[in-house]
Amino acid sequence: MLKRLALAGVAGALSLAFAGALIAVALFLALDRQLPTVDHLRQAQLALPLQVYSADGLRIAEFGDQRRIPLDAGQLPQPLVQAILAAEDDRFFEHPGFDTKSLVRAAWQLARTGQLRQGGSTITMQVARNFFLTKDKTFLRKALEILLAVRIEQALTKEQILGLYVNKIFLGNRAYGFGAAAQMYYGRPVEQLTLPEMATLAGLPKAPSRDNPLANPQRALQRRNYVLGRMHALGYIDTPTHEAARQAPTTAGHNGFTPELDASYVAEMARAWMVERYGEQVYASGYRVITTLDGSQQRAANDALRRGLHAYDRRHGFRGALRRLSAQDLASPERLAAALDAIPPAGNLQAAVRLDDGSFRLAPNGHRLAPEAVDTSTFGRRWQASPGDVVYLAPTATGWQLAQAPAVEGALVALRPTSGAITALVGGYDFARSRFNRAVQAQRQPGSTFKPFIYATALASGYTAASIINDAPVAYPVDTPDGYWRPENYSGRFYGPTRLREALAQSRNLVSVRLLASIGVDFARRYCLRFGFPAERLPPNLSMAGGERSG
Repeated sequence: MLKRLALAGVAGALSLAFAGALIAVALFLALDRQLPTVDHLRQAQLALPLQVYSADGLRIAEFGDQRRIPLDAGQLPQPLVQAILAAEDDRFFEHPGFDTKSLVRAAWQLARTGQLRQGGSTITMQVARNFFLTKDKTFLRKALEILLAVRIEQALTKEQILGLYVNKIFLGNRAYGFGAAAQMYYGRPVEQLTLPEMATLAGLPKAPSRDNPLANPQRALQRRNYVLGRMHALGYIDTPTHEAARQAPTTAGHNGFTPELDASYVAEMARAWMVERYGEQVYASGYRVITTLDGSQQRAANDALRRGLHAYDRRHGFRGALRRLSAQDLASPERLAAALDAIPPAGNLQAAVRLDDGSFRLAPNGHRLAPEAVDTSTFGRRWQASPGDVVYLAPTATGWQLAQAPAVEGALVALRPTSGAITALVGGYDFARSRFNRAVQAQRQPGSTFKPFIYATALASGYTAASIINDAPVAYPVDTPDGYWRPENYSGRFYGPTRLREALAQSRNLVSVRLLASIGVDFARRYCLRFGFPAERLPPNLSMAGGERSG
């Protein structure tokens, strides 16, 4: 009887095992059909920002949600690789894509807590998730993750998988990949980082917001030391190195994108042109736009425009303090710092507040300037500041001087005469203050600068530089109360028969008008379209000779 029961039990167990195996095979086949192909990972295209440069290679701007500096896995510093393995997957070079031990630990945690927590994911599984799956914590996603990881291991080498991981992973502050994170947090490439800095970055993938060295330095320090401890336990570093690294201070700071050339108006022109031509994908396609700007000319243009606007503004006097802080604001370091931070930037000017002792405190660094270090007579007579007055200060060769953001605006464009290439362009005093590009968006009367196009039209229609036009009074019937339009020269005089070369050199209005009347307005408008002028901006009458525009 017992023998029969035992045989029945064995048969039942075998049946259950067989049924379980069939279910597992069926589940595997069902999931396998849902898996995407991993072949394209060999030439994976990572999202790279749109970058704008000057003709001489100076970095102007970067547009895109993801900051990324691609790294070659074969060139990664060994301590960084070891730190990543210690933090994320120390059996990476041994397992086939999934780590049984880690999965068992995750399953045990699930059994104890009843929650499916993040855990048990190898580097390969993270690559599968980051490229193909969502971050939903479900059993189905974990199963797909494992199967995809196995496929990835079959298709790629370990070095290729590690390369995908270090370039794809999000590490906080819009930094994707360890190259961008090294630049963001430390302002240096990965090969120049110290061991504690590498350990800090290696600790970020698990929780890039919670363990962020900028937002939460204490948690980042704890996570860094955990990674260093794992490196020590795995034999990657010896005890003295481990202890020295643990004692190292945190050195992370915000080192975001820093332009090498101030040309924000040109950068915006390039961005808008790229989006119009190629669509929104330009923000992640890695385009590099090389403009025709010359770095030295652009710097000179920036300086010339700002100096000119400041000089004009100084001649019209000082308009007073930006605001006045209360005694309570001055007494509270937090309120004082917040009040100064609220003052918007203006070119190279820095906001400052006058304190009770006569010194000035600068924003945002909080440096104090002695009264004698600040020249307050910039606007003709010495300004008597009161405690709490917030003003702008401008740096000088010997210190600081009272300043103010100009109330007027301006623009400057420099062109290469042989090609028309833009070598410098400034669309306003400060792009942060006003993004309106006065160099290309403002519609102004071109005045006499348009006359060369009228003369070019005349030459194309048979006139020569020696042709003679009579500089004499003329009146044309128009729809005005007077009934006539009588153009005049700027001098108010008339010069009689004049050769075209002389009329152009002297900018004679009457010759230009008579010349346009002779060649015909319609012909002149069609000819001027060759130079890129929009037809709707060219007036269909003789006023075009003086450079007036329509609309």
